[in-house]
Amino acid sequence: MRITALETFPVPPRWLFLKITTDEGVVGWGEPVVEGRAHTVATAVEELSELLVGRDPLAIEDHWQVMTKGGFYRGGPVLSSAVAGIDQALWDIAGKTYGVPVHRLLGGPLRDRVRVYQWIGGDEPSEVAEAAAEQVEAGFTAVKMNASGRMRHIDTPAEVEGVVRRVEAVREVLGDRRDVAVDFHGRFSTAMARRVVPRLEPLLPLFVEEPVLPENTSKVREVTAATSVPVALGERLFSRWDFRDVLGAGIAVAQPDLSHAGGISEVRRIAAMAEAHDVTMAPHCPLGPIALAASLQIAFSTPNFLIQEQSRGIHYNVGSDLLDYLVDPSPFRFEEGRVRAPEAPGLGIEIDEAAVRRAAELGHRWRSPIWRDDDGSFAEW
Repeated sequence: MRITALETFPVPPRWLFLKITTDEGVVGWGEPVVEGRAHTVATAVEELSELLVGRDPLAIEDHWQVMTKGGFYRGGPVLSSAVAGIDQALWDIAGKTYGVPVHRLLGGPLRDRVRVYQWIGGDEPSEVAEAAAEQVEAGFTAVKMNASGRMRHIDTPAEVEGVVRRVEAVREVLGDRRDVAVDFHGRFSTAMARRVVPRLEPLLPLFVEEPVLPENTSKVREVTAATSVPVALGERLFSRWDFRDVLGAGIAVAQPDLSHAGGISEVRRIAAMAEAHDVTMAPHCPLGPIALAASLQIAFSTPNFLIQEQSRGIHYNVGSDLLDYLVDPSPFRFEEGRVRAPEAPGLGIEIDEAAVRRAAELGHRWRSPIWRDDDGSFAEW
């Protein structure tokens, strides 16, 4: 069997899908995307295709090594995301070739069901109590919310109290048998994180996410040392080497993204490193159905797994949502906030290629918002 073509599809709301075709008719799908840079990643995929066309798709590890190390300049979000989507598609082909879901190629399932959480509140969180109540009614046992909107480097007591009040309101709705995760989204300076996170301790969040920017990971230990709240990060780290130092800095939860951090091949290695540091896994995935399908293969085969992010109904999904590109949405049926192990071969989903091609004709130009403080200066989104 040989790879004959790689084809990318930018589809709304902000995703990029990849189809890898073989000469024996086995097709694999992946999701290589950097949110806001989909077309840049598509170009990287096209360049990497020169290394793949005519080659055996089942030589997954060799392809990963060549794609990541075959160039003098390596790494970064664009290249790592291009590799990630290709890697997903190659595992999809492997599972279909052998007639098993990918998680069985990774050692088999360790659990029957995986817990997922639902997003509430939007980019600038509001009406979070009402939104949390809706998700409780829908059966979810965990939600995630942004801690704040834009934040100054050292912000006012009112902003600090606003974060605490919002989390208090959600905790009151959830009670003590459900969980709330609080995403700081890299909007807080280290000083503000050290001030705010300890204030959340009585509310027992599942974790606080990305309390410092990825370029400030040397400061992570200052935050973890200041609080008993579990600290999570990793959506903007792209390899096991990026995770190497933070895993020993006291974080509790690693959050590599299957569409950014080198795909299934690399995330399984990050998971093994995390386990050796007593760190659990909650893969980042506010993306599309292929990314989620790949994430679930890791979730079911990883011993130190905690919970899975998913994007159904997330505030970014305007006009298109998680299930819109699937022939059969049943693999993502959530029951009591959990999803069962996929049993179909490969990634366990069937992409509606006709729907993908129609959507790609429309395409998208999604970009990250540009935020500014009231003095006109740039603010982290």
